[in-house]
Amino acid sequence: MTAGLRPYPDYKDSGLPWLGQVPVHWDVRASKRMFTESGERTWPDDQQLSATQAYGVILQAEYERLVNRKVVRILNHLDKRKHVEKDDFVISMRSFQGGLERAWCRGAIRSSYVVLKPREGIYVPYFAHLFKSHPYIQALRTTSEFIRDGQDLTFSNFCDVPLPVVPLDEQKAIADYLDANAVMIRRFILNRRRLLEVLNEQKQAIINRAVTRGLDPDVPHKPSGIEWLGDVPKHWEVRRLKTLGKVIMGQSPPSTECNADGNGRPFLQGSAEFGPSNPRAIQCCPTAPKTAPSGAILFSVRAPVGAMNVADQDYGIGRGLCAIIPDIEILDRNFAMHAITVSKVELLMIATGSTYDAVSVGEVGAMRLPLPPKDEQQAIASHIFKETATLSRAI
Repeated sequence: MTAGLRPYPDYKDSGLPWLGQVPVHWDVRASKRMFTESGERTWPDDQQLSATQAYGVILQAEYERLVNRKVVRILNHLDKRKHVEKDDFVISMRSFQGGLERAWCRGAIRSSYVVLKPREGIYVPYFAHLFKSHPYIQALRTTSEFIRDGQDLTFSNFCDVPLPVVPLDEQKAIADYLDANAVMIRRFILNRRRLLEVLNEQKQAIINRAVTRGLDPDVPHKPSGIEWLGDVPKHWEVRRLKTLGKVIMGQSPPSTECNADGNGRPFLQGSAEFGPSNPRAIQCCPTAPKTAPSGAILFSVRAPVGAMNVADQDYGIGRGLCAIIPDIEILDRNFAMHAITVSKVELLMIATGSTYDAVSVGEVGAMRLPLPPKDEQQAIASHIFKETATLSRAI
C-alpha cells in the first residue's frame, strides 16, 4: 500500500518514518490539503450513525442488529450532531486504537466526532485501507498526549500526519488488489476457525470423558446427583472446590500504584488474555494486596469467565482474577485444571444470567468437582496429556 504494486526501478525516502520508501513518482502532502473538516450540522431526515472499528460508520440500527444488543442513544442536543455523507471519514474517540472510519451511508454522528471530506484526486477505498494500516495508526498516536490525558483525537492531530500522494489509477489498482486479497483472507480465516472448533471439540470430549468417567470402562458407576455431570465411578467423590484447597479473590490497588517500568511485584488485572503467556497483560505494583503464588491456578472471574493459566512466579492479582491453590495432599494440580475446565459449566450458567459476565469468589469455591483417588487423578491427567498432544499441536 505504501510501496505500490509494480516493481518500480527506483524508490526514494518519503521523509516520514511511518511511510518509509515510496516510488520516485509519488509525493507527500499535508493532510489538510487532501481532506477538509466539515462542521455541517445534521439534516432533518438524518438517521443516527455509529462509528465502529469493525464495520466503519453505519446506521446505529444496523450496528445493533449486527452485534445483537442495544447501544447508548443520543437523546439531548440532537440539533448539534454533525452531518455525514457516504465516503466521508470520521475521527472517533477510538481512532487512536483502530484508525479512521469510512462512512458507508448518509446520516448524523455525535458532535464530538470529526468529519473529513475528501478533496479531488482521492480514491476513498485506497485511503480506507491506509487509515486502517498499523504504521498510520502508530503515527497518529504520536501526535498528542490524548491517550494519557483522556482527550479525543482532533483535526489538528490528523493534520500532523502528512499523507502520500499516489496517482489515481494506482490508488484504484492498490485498493482493488487489497480488497480481492481480503476476501480470500477472510475465507481462509473462517475455514481455520471452523477447524479450530472441531479440534477443540475433540480435545474437550477426551477431557470430559476421562474426568467424569475415569479410564476403566468396566468400573461400576453411581448417580452423582448433578444433572450436567451424570453418573461417576462408584468409588469417586464429588466435592466443592473450596474443600480441596484455597480460593483467593484478587484485589486491585489504586491504579496510580501500578506501572509498566518494572518496579514492584508483577501484577495481573485480568482480561480476555492474561497471565504469564501474555507479557502485555503484566504490570508492576509495589503494594498488590492479594498474591497468587507460583504454581497457583489463575482463574478469570470476569468475561471471559473461566479462562485459566498457571502462575510461573508470584503475582499480585486484581479483581478480574482469583487464585486457586489446590491442597496437593488430595488434589493433583494437573487433574484440577482439567476438572475445573469441565465443572466451570456451572459458573458459566451463573455468569450468563448476570447483568454482565462475572462470578464471585464464593461461586468459584462452590463449584463441584468429580474427585477420584489421588493416584487415579494423576493417571487421568497423564492420559489426557498423551491423548490430546497431537490435537494441542494442531490447535
